[in-house]
Amino acid sequence: MSVELDVFVGNTTIMDKEVYQLWLNGYTVNDAVKVRIEGGVMEECEASAEVLLSDTMDQYRTFQMCERLLHHPAKLANQLLFQIPPDRQAMLIERYYAFDDSFVREVLGKKLSKGTKKDLDDVSIKTGITLKSCRRQFDNFKRVFKVVEELKGPLVENIRQHFLLPDQLARDYAAIVFFANHRFETGKKKLQYLTFQDFAFCAGQLINNWTVGAVDNMMEDMDVDLDKEFLQDLKDLKILITDKDLLDQHKNLVCTALRGKTNVFNEMEANFKNLSRGLVNIAAKLINAKDVRDFFIDLVEKVLFKLNKTTNRAEVLKFSQNINSLFSSQFIEPCRSDKLTSIDVNLYLTHYTNSAHILDTFK
Repeated sequence: MSVELDVFVGNTTIMDKEVYQLWLNGYTVNDAVKVRIEGGVMEECEASAEVLLSDTMDQYRTFQMCERLLHHPAKLANQLLFQIPPDRQAMLIERYYAFDDSFVREVLGKKLSKGTKKDLDDVSIKTGITLKSCRRQFDNFKRVFKVVEELKGPLVENIRQHFLLPDQLARDYAAIVFFANHRFETGKKKLQYLTFQDFAFCAGQLINNWTVGAVDNMMEDMDVDLDKEFLQDLKDLKILITDKDLLDQHKNLVCTALRGKTNVFNEMEANFKNLSRGLVNIAAKLINAKDVRDFFIDLVEKVLFKLNKTTNRAEVLKFSQNINSLFSSQFIEPCRSDKLTSIDVNLYLTHYTNSAHILDTFK
């Protein structure tokens, strides 16, 4: 019995984007075939189920052989085994290092260790993401962390250069590395309303303003380690709440600036001392590693603010030009009880910062 076959020979590796995504998502070959059939590929290509199964298996084998190169993206462009156009290489790399926000939210701030990896079964069940995909994403986080933790230079740029990632994805990985390095607590119930992108934005602010690299861009680990000298200097702010005269002066300046600009002025005036204590106490405790880990818990429970580091230590009170931007869209418990909106919080913190500069003690 003779069988006729159409054979095509070429030197460009054929990769189907849909099948690649199914492979990344952890689908088995049989499950991937079912998805492709449901998507109408058999009618579109006039192929039988057997041909579709063979094609899917062949592509899965290709992806598995490429995976070792994807662990070191720069090697993908220099290898000769697979002839892959540059635009397709970029697609392969970006999708391989992409991650699910629901997954990263579960591991954000945790140590990227074997112990955490053992818990991925539970994370898979909770998020509905296949275990295989969870492991790939976790291994990517760990791989990037190990490569960049000892490199000099800006964290985002190091990630972009070594892993050939687009800018936004490189920034997201920088946030993951930064949180893993400092073990920030993000899993508490009171923080569950915050998304990964909320934390990623905060990481960007902290990297740009609180790390060693914010002062000296020639330091090692410049965008990973917080500047201890800066954190030590924050203890000087205690005078704002321990000196009664200074506390009263600060309150008068802030309240004068706020009068007539908000409907909740009375609440702000009545709670000024409590809010100021919350701000300053968090700042003054950040010299301790445990308090750094609990930073976001303290923000939500006590205050909402952004501190900004300056190279001029005499201006340590200059928390930032917009002290309120770290969580400007969120509510916090002390303000929530007084029904302050995010606009009210922004206004309060802006004048809180500006008024501090006027005080003789900090001129």
